[in-house]
Amino acid sequence: MAVSFFISHITPLTFFYFLLSSSSSSPTAVTDLNITSILSSFQNLSSFSSLLSSTSVASDLKRRQDPITLLAVPNPYLSVPPSSDLTRRLPSSSVGDILRYHILLQYFSWTDLLKIPPSGVLVTTLLQTTGRAPANFGAVNITRNPLTKAITIQSLDPYSDSNATILSLIKTLPYNITILAVNSLLLPYDFNLMTSESRPPPGLNITKALIDGHNFNVAAAMLAASGVVDEFEADEGGAGITLFVPTDGAFGNLPGNVRLQSLPADKKSVVLKFHVLHSYYPLGSLESIVNPVQPTLATEDNGAGSFTLNISRVNGSVAINTGIIQASVTQTVFDQNPVAIFGVSKVLLPREIFGKDSAGVIPKPGTTVQPPELSPSPKKSAWLSSPASSPEGFNEEIKSDGQRFRAQSCMVALCCIVLYLLV
Repeated sequence: MAVSFFISHITPLTFFYFLLSSSSSSPTAVTDLNITSILSSFQNLSSFSSLLSSTSVASDLKRRQDPITLLAVPNPYLSVPPSSDLTRRLPSSSVGDILRYHILLQYFSWTDLLKIPPSGVLVTTLLQTTGRAPANFGAVNITRNPLTKAITIQSLDPYSDSNATILSLIKTLPYNITILAVNSLLLPYDFNLMTSESRPPPGLNITKALIDGHNFNVAAAMLAASGVVDEFEADEGGAGITLFVPTDGAFGNLPGNVRLQSLPADKKSVVLKFHVLHSYYPLGSLESIVNPVQPTLATEDNGAGSFTLNISRVNGSVAINTGIIQASVTQTVFDQNPVAIFGVSKVLLPREIFGKDSAGVIPKPGTTVQPPELSPSPKKSAWLSSPASSPEGFNEEIKSDGQRFRAQSCMVALCCIVLYLLV
């Protein structure tokens, strides 16, 4: 009787609400990392946040999709030597590299930090991805003292006294970002202050550099006609830029069904921006790049995850894969921080424009274009009858959501029958 009394008060509607609420409570991932917005809640980090914004590091982070750990220096520690000396003496570009040295390309929860062995762990920083750190000196060593429990971050220079101790956990967004307060700015290994202060100013004439290369006339003409070259030259500051420029022969070897010149001006501009990374990468850094999937300038205009390049080392050369074609770096046209220009063997065709059935692909002469095959549309689901017009992955999401809903409905119906029989 006790069991019957308890069940009789659980209505099918209540049970249905409980089931739906429990199935929809999964956490969502952070897809747009606005670090200055996160830090704005902590007044004690206002100076550090201002440095991130003024050096373009904040915008670099906004384009990243991988989890990170940020080592932030509170105002009282940032206003005293040696931290204050670094921020006052160095130009913005050099301060930006120091800040990149405080961004670990790995997510550490507080529990993870407590598990670090006394011997330490080597962790790559954002500075390593710029190519401005020799060898692997863009990494830090994190150690934990088993007696005092203090956790220290050190540069890889065994003779350097540049280190920082973790003061506290500021904020964590699980599996996306952890922000830790540290008591000092870290100076990267072999960071030459005089060299940093004499870094060549931006202002390279990219079109002229391509014409001087003698094999990039088509690319130079397209850049000049589109006007995007002005945007590229404006981006030379901060993290710098890396351009992959197809040779004249690459344009001549485009597939017959690709009509690059027939694209609208805005699409042509996107294709050109697809050939540019918003960071300076010399050849050595491309050969040992930490994150193979790299956003391009086209990614910034079209959203995270789109118009990315996959960069790897294949048969001793740097290979660039767009998802449609794979090109290789054939020569270095120009390489002086903050600009690197490389010749590539093929035109980089983004799959978002030149993928199957995309507008950038023209049917070959003599071929007949078949209309898309439409599956019979159920009367109750007429609104699903045009999958060809939906965004990529949209129908798969609808299908999976529908299957999940039908499964939940069956469970609810079964539970209701059992409850009815017991009552």
